Amino acid sequence: MTIHQILKQYWGFSEFRPLQEEIIQSVLDGKDTLALLPTGGGKSLCFQVPALLNPGICIVVSPLIALMKDQVENLKEKGIKAVAIISGMGKREVDILLDNCIYGDIKFLYLSPERLLSDLVRERIRYMKVNLIAVDEAHCISQWGYDFRPPYVHLSELRDLHPDVPVLALTASATERVVADIRDKLHFKNDSIFRKSFERKNLGYVVFNQDDKMRKLIAVAGNVKGNGIVYVRNRRETQEVAKQLNQQGISAEFYHAGLDTPLRMKKQTDWKNGAVRIMVATNAFGMGIDKADVRFVVHLDLPESLEAYYQEAGRAGRDEKKAFAVLLYNAADKFQLYKKLEQSFPGVAEIKQVYHHLGNYFQLAYGAGENLTLEFDVADFCNRFKLDAMRTLNALKFLERNEYIALSENVF
Repeated sequence: MTIHQILKQYWGFSEFRPLQEEIIQSVLDGKDTLALLPTGGGKSLCFQVPALLNPGICIVVSPLIALMKDQVENLKEKGIKAVAIISGMGKREVDILLDNCIYGDIKFLYLSPERLLSDLVRERIRYMKVNLIAVDEAHCISQWGYDFRPPYVHLSELRDLHPDVPVLALTASATERVVADIRDKLHFKNDSIFRKSFERKNLGYVVFNQDDKMRKLIAVAGNVKGNGIVYVRNRRETQEVAKQLNQQGISAEFYHAGLDTPLRMKKQTDWKNGAVRIMVATNAFGMGIDKADVRFVVHLDLPESLEAYYQEAGRAGRDEKKAFAVLLYNAADKFQLYKKLEQSFPGVAEIKQVYHHLGNYFQLAYGAGENLTLEFDVADFCNRFKLDAMRTLNALKFLERNEYIALSENVF
């Protein structure tokens, strides 16, 4: 089969979008490839098509459970065998799944970068016939990226297991510094870089200086038909805004990282299927949200960076029909953002104190704790030691970034 026949058979399209064909051909030529495509630019097709053309399995590294679950379900609907290792799976279940990837005819294995830290997973991947390694949201590998994930740094170890297998790294937002870091961390050789303009001509960007944000949000929801996403600063706000929208007869649900995984999945499924019109969320409702017909994204608070705003706003209009990205702000927002920036940089003494408290919290002796996996409640930790939650979280992120600790929602 040719790549065009695969495109037609599984996706029903006769033509590729701009740059997709060139990226696919680069992968088929065995080159390490970096694809910088705008949100909604069809990144997943760039690794799915060449992986289907060649014998063997494609390993897809993705940062979010929701993204993996969506793509696996979409592939299965097309009759393509795909699996994902997600949180909540038992060790035996993971073991059987990995066996199927070695001895069965699975075409795609999705997993998080944290999973690659597991000796069990790495050892089993060694025996798989891998045809491609795809790294989605590749900006997470760079410490200069706005959404750095320390476990991504260890992806080079995956290359060591299969040194002759090409790597395709994909992202919708990367500065030149981040691009250089991606190439370095993934040990690119004989590589190709493809860049498509990040302009989204169907997406209208609108900014309102607004004191009564709720009133404006209700007006936007009334004037723009279809599904939407509303981003807010914290978990409490998600519930409050969703409640007010429902009181106005506008179907809404709330979403944040503090919810149990099954409940988050249900809320996301209800929104995707149209049972709920608007999702009010923190940025935990993030990368990889795969819904083409989102007509508007509203930010009730200022995002932390332009890259984050581009990613979040870009979840509207992926079907290339008219959509809107609406930013509502007032003077108080600037103050809050400056305050948050100050809290993002705890001092050395404060970081040492948090690290010391971790030892006391888990009752670990000095030098103990290596390779232990422990249940951790951040709120309880902060309450017990009278710590500021935001500064503590940023101290924990610093410790993770420098590999003193590893944070994960779940191990199995």
